Amino acid sequence: MTRRAAPVTGFIALGAALIALAGCAQSLSPEQAYERCSERARLAVAPRGSIGLGVGSGGPSASLGVTITSDFIQGRDPYLVYDTCFREFTGSGPTRPLIL
Repeated sequence: MTRRAAPVTGFIALGAALIALAGCAQSLSPEQAYERCSERARLAVAPRGSIGLGVGSGGPSASLGVTITSDFIQGRDPYLVYDTCFREFTGSGPTRPLIL
């Protein structure tokens, strides 16, 4: 007679896999984190938009783009957004102050 593993074993394996994946968070250099996080902080201050107009062989064309982040909608402090973002990417506090 063979014994089947209890269902709990599967949950333990799943939990171990999730913990391992959590440890694989993206890590950036301080310079890369500064660039990415300062941009995110700027978008927390105000939405960004762009308009494009052109004429080509296919006739006139136009484009419109708007970027609105949840940080802006929630009214989050851009300095807090920057600090939190930097810590997520590097594991330590910012090495450069945020310049908006």
